[in-house]
Amino acid sequence: MPDFVIAPPATPAVPVIGGGFFPIRRIFCVGRNYAAHTREMGGDPNREPPFFFTKPADAIIVGDAVPFPTATNNLHHEMELVVALGSGGRDIPSSATLNTVYGYAAGVDLTRRDLQDEAKSLRRPWDMSKGFDHSAPVGPIAPAARIGHPASGRISLAVNGEQRQNGDLSDMIWPVADIIAYLSTLVELRAGDLIFTGTPDGVGPLSHGDRIAGIIDGVGQLEFTLS
Repeated sequence: MPDFVIAPPATPAVPVIGGGFFPIRRIFCVGRNYAAHTREMGGDPNREPPFFFTKPADAIIVGDAVPFPTATNNLHHEMELVVALGSGGRDIPSSATLNTVYGYAAGVDLTRRDLQDEAKSLRRPWDMSKGFDHSAPVGPIAPAARIGHPASGRISLAVNGEQRQNGDLSDMIWPVADIIAYLSTLVELRAGDLIFTGTPDGVGPLSHGDRIAGIIDGVGQLEFTLS
């Protein structure tokens, strides 16, 4: 064992349906992976190579209460299918990528949109708009051994009972297998990695006290209040 000079931090983890916890190594996120959302954000929905950003592993938060972040006047919700990898590799062919998947979950990519817009206008990194504390609420992971590999199904989000986002997993520009294959050409993927796979259109602002409820048919759901 290394002789650490301070106590090593705890490993972030997400509960698994059926028991146990899934330890988080890294979090990758795909930008603009639904055509309608791409248009909503002013982009071109033509199928170009996907792009990625990251969140720190400890951005994951599980539970009913999510702290409202500091330094923003325009916090947005982005409902997403989350892929949890049980193995990995480099240059994985699309035909083999689903073998690396441990399971799936419903998650929300919280975004400080005002900071993101400023970063875009100044051609600066997005880190502080996407990778802040508690920016990745996620529900329990459903093992693929239980649910298979969903390629279609409703993905929706409501705020205070009002539906904001409503799409289908089949609307992804890059499906899960292709996302994993492409990402594995950029980095070596490993067990414990999570991939947020993009959001449908309908993203919008959140306020203190809002109740957020997201669901993905055949995968799971999550609910939390911004405290």
